[in-house]
Amino acid sequence: MHNSPLVTVICLCYNHAEFVVEALESVLNQTHQNVELIIADDFSTDNSVEIIKNWLHFHPEIQYIFNSENIGNTKTFNSCLALSKGDYIIDLAADDVLKLDCIAKQLKAFAESTYENLGLVYGNAEWITEKGKYIDAYFPTDSDGKVIEKQSTGDIYLSILNGKAKLCSVSALTKKTVFEQLNGYDENLAYEDYDLWIRASRIFNFDFTDEILISKRVLDNSMYTLLLQKNNTKTRRFNYSTFLIMGKVYT
Repeated sequence: MHNSPLVTVICLCYNHAEFVVEALESVLNQTHQNVELIIADDFSTDNSVEIIKNWLHFHPEIQYIFNSENIGNTKTFNSCLALSKGDYIIDLAADDVLKLDCIAKQLKAFAESTYENLGLVYGNAEWITEKGKYIDAYFPTDSDGKVIEKQSTGDIYLSILNGKAKLCSVSALTKKTVFEQLNGYDENLAYEDYDLWIRASRIFNFDFTDEILISKRVLDNSMYTLLLQKNNTKTRRFNYSTFLIMGKVYT
């Protein structure tokens, strides 16, 4: 790995007007400066587009996509992926915030990993409220902020299938070659991470860095919240996507 690889951060926005600028600024403020930022709005119904355009006025070099209809995360991400030039990719939701040295620590983990054919490095994250107040760590930590239980690394394909591996997708840095080999996200799905883990772990090794890399915001309409609800239209779509993913595993 060369000394300063280009990392592409794809920031996807849908009705995140209140948070999108903070997310974008967290990318530009990274200690690792060789970063390409691509912004995409998936036809927001709030004033996200107006806010993004105002922000872009001061950052005209940033690439952006404004969808003319709502097409979903997977298709929008793949459109951005086709524009990306980075050696590594981060999929960032516009309501989340990268820690200042997130990318630097992820790249360090790649450089120091003992695994060959490494495709993805993930770390820990912290849950925060809508107002940015700390809730808890994604992986429980001790008084020093380090994970209590060892996380899955290496060949984790079977561990993902049997539920023993619990990755934190929002904290992941992925080689672009992984996406290229897998043809990006499956656009038939309502969510992307579990399918990507399964398909990628068949081919590549994974590694973990014991660091809090990102703040993940918990909102009333976030995917995590909706997955906990019953008799919800979006929840049923997510469940059907899981059914499709499992069908691919056993075919």
